[in-house]
Amino acid sequence: MAAKKSAAKKSPLLRMAAIALIIAALPLVTAACGYYKLKFPEEINMADMGAHSGHARHTDTNGEAGGGAAAAASCADMAEPPSNAPVRKFELTAQKSVVEIGDGKTAEAWTFDGTTPGPELRVKQGDRIVVKLTNKDIEKGVTIHWHGVVLPCSQDGVAGVTQDAVWPGETFTYEFVAKHSGTYWYHSHQQSSEQAQHGLIGRLIVEPRQSAFEYDLDYAVTMQQLNGKHWLTNGSRNGAKLAAQAGDRVRLRLINSSSAVQWMGVAGADFQVISMDGQDLNQPGTLRKTWIPIGGGQRYDVLFTMPSSGKVQVYSKQKKTLSVTVGEGVEPGKLDKDAPVFDFTAYGEPLDDGITADMKFDRTYDLVLGPIDINGKRFHEIPPIIVSEGEWIKIRIKHKLGEEHPMHLHGHLFKVLTKNGEPLSGSPIFADSIMLSMGDEYEVAFKADNPGLWMEHCHNLEHAANGMSMMVNYEGVDTPYRVGTKSGNLPD
Repeated sequence: MAAKKSAAKKSPLLRMAAIALIIAALPLVTAACGYYKLKFPEEINMADMGAHSGHARHTDTNGEAGGGAAAAASCADMAEPPSNAPVRKFELTAQKSVVEIGDGKTAEAWTFDGTTPGPELRVKQGDRIVVKLTNKDIEKGVTIHWHGVVLPCSQDGVAGVTQDAVWPGETFTYEFVAKHSGTYWYHSHQQSSEQAQHGLIGRLIVEPRQSAFEYDLDYAVTMQQLNGKHWLTNGSRNGAKLAAQAGDRVRLRLINSSSAVQWMGVAGADFQVISMDGQDLNQPGTLRKTWIPIGGGQRYDVLFTMPSSGKVQVYSKQKKTLSVTVGEGVEPGKLDKDAPVFDFTAYGEPLDDGITADMKFDRTYDLVLGPIDINGKRFHEIPPIIVSEGEWIKIRIKHKLGEEHPMHLHGHLFKVLTKNGEPLSGSPIFADSIMLSMGDEYEVAFKADNPGLWMEHCHNLEHAANGMSMMVNYEGVDTPYRVGTKSGNLPD
């Protein structure tokens, strides 16, 4: 009896503790379930977000005020100058389609040219790319954002910032030079969380003029979650099957177009990670039975030699349908679920490029990430990062609460300087995204050498749709376009 009375006396405290835990978990639950849907303003100029959020002049951590300069240039006018570069022309039509996804099953999708992923655009470094987009019947409008590509502001494909959404019956032509080789992808940046998931995605592969690595075969695969339920590799629930012979050196480009982190393992051969987000690594080492966590929007290129007998398989730890089989023959053994995890901070060899955490920076900013917020604010409430051309910018990003956040910067490549206060000890890492788990803290740096108005957002696109999106704005740059319900430009 005494034990029962004691339990009864403690139960109110236990209930109070349980209630406190539930309240603390509410932001995570609502973010995961999509209950915190962002309400777009009627109209906002993304070049002047600070003014709309009550921060007409934003002060960076060096104590310098920004955002007050008068507009002197328009993003719409920032185009690729004429050149003698070889021209590669493409046409893409956004349209509703029914697509085959394997095993006789079909799914309704929003597609480029009737397929998802859309056509692979494969070009050479230095080519001038011209893509005519036609919207056949996507009522909510569409754009194309060239994910990871450094290009002029007007060509970035962000509805309401760099262009208006392309409505049914309309066209828009993108034109830019592929300055950097690497693995990239494209997707609509009009209501991205909905449109990318419905299938408006594709691959852009920029082959190098001269590769630092030798290989015989070059393949690219896209992992996606179609309509929130079909996990597909190159559009198939049966995975991708690629041809190769014993002794072939295979470069396999892995693109995660889904919002969820995919833990990918390579079975059947030792391998190297030779590129992250399209940028080559310096003297990558040999890996064996290692999981690679690929965040939403990120790309990893792996290189391996086909064994004398048997096949190589690359597959997701979580989703059986996300798999790649290269070659024929004996099945390789699976990776142990507790196998080591790839650590890019200590992989490859250092290379002195003069960009370090203790160098002089013109401005430093702090971003603290919550479940669906940045510095406790969302979307147009978040004061922009203000920069001037030629400056070196350092951003400290700390993940305080919630699930993984793959933070993606438009228009630039940044260098990863430190993780949790420690400098990287391996290859320099240049990227357009950095994935943070709760508790992680990174310092990254970039040179402000591409004037414009650029989004910085979580590429878990549900998080972005709920407001985890902000701007990096160059002083003196404006835009004629507007975001909001009035224009219909909704660039989550």
